[in-house]
Amino acid sequence: MDESSASPRMNQYEKGRHTPDISTLKKIADELGVPLSYFFCEDEVSAELAVNLNKLSENDKQKVLDMTARLIAATSEGNSSEGD
Repeated sequence: MDESSASPRMNQYEKGRHTPDISTLKKIADELGVPLSYFFCEDEVSAELAVNLNKLSENDKQKVLDMTARLIAATSEGNSSEGD
């Protein structure tokens, strides 16, 4: 992207007048060193998780996935026993 048009274009995105397409978002994400999913997070914790997950190896990402599945299962079991 030409530097002379980059600043005004970013200004339009920031003000919500225009929305970047996915390929532009990917370029911005790459430049910022964040995953594309970062832009779709609804809160700061989710955004930070997305950034941190992006830094992990595939093996470590699988470990995190397994761990979160266990946490969800444990939470679900705890909630269902409360109603008994």
